[in-house]
Amino acid sequence: MKIHNLGSINIDFVYSLEHFVKPGETIACAGFAKFAGGKGFNQSTALARAGADVAHIGAVGSDGAWLVDALAKDGADVSRISVLGDGTPTGHAIIQVDKQGQNCIIIESGANGAITEAMVDAALSNAAPGDWLLAQNETSSIAHAMRCAKARGMRVAINPAPMNAAALSLPLELADVLIVNETESAELTKCENAFDALRERYPNATIVLTLGGDGVMAAAPGGGVLTCGALPVEVVDTTAAGDCFNAAVAVALTEGSDIHAAVRFACAAASLSVTRLGAQPSLPKRGEV
Repeated sequence: MKIHNLGSINIDFVYSLEHFVKPGETIACAGFAKFAGGKGFNQSTALARAGADVAHIGAVGSDGAWLVDALAKDGADVSRISVLGDGTPTGHAIIQVDKQGQNCIIIESGANGAITEAMVDAALSNAAPGDWLLAQNETSSIAHAMRCAKARGMRVAINPAPMNAAALSLPLELADVLIVNETESAELTKCENAFDALRERYPNATIVLTLGGDGVMAAAPGGGVLTCGALPVEVVDTTAAGDCFNAAVAVALTEGSDIHAAVRFACAAASLSVTRLGAQPSLPKRGEV
């Protein structure tokens, strides 16, 4: 059973500064680093390291070939990643980090926003009934991919992050698994009790609500509510925790686990990830989980 991950691939440019740049100001940075990034990239890496059969659906510019190579090295199928030769840049983030550790981020979607419906159709042309589509909200053609997947008898898991107007317009009623955090669930429902509101609005979906350090709430259609506490670990960096969690849920479900076992597995994976610096380097392998 294959997981087809429609997701963003980014280059993160990180600049360390004494303070954020002010209007009209030019300052020198104290340090610079370039990293692989993007929610989709992180999820495909986590899926591959957990032993899943994962194909990444996405796009990069000619400057992003090294990111494709990195995914392939971890074991992901990269044959569905388009390398655009028309001058479109790879998606990227310009990140300022001040001496207090706060950040300001500018996102350019680049090739992530150039994924066409035709690309999605081609990528899913060999998908089998029972395969999974995993998606988030950092690329184009997400709604089309969800509809295409359901038409092919696939199952759909989605985390509509980052939350924005585009996320609110997605056909979330097609989701088999909807994963959201507290902020996202509140934006989706405009309700105080967002978890119950999501269960009522999407009765055919398994709802998974992540609560940060307080763990997870989840419920399958017609089932009771289960909770899973966060594991006690020393937190170093939470950057990729959500992506790691989403991927681990998908892995466990494709292997036949029920939602309770899937959430416990995902909590363990995410708890490991936050004990390490960086996004891609923090994502654990199956044996560690």
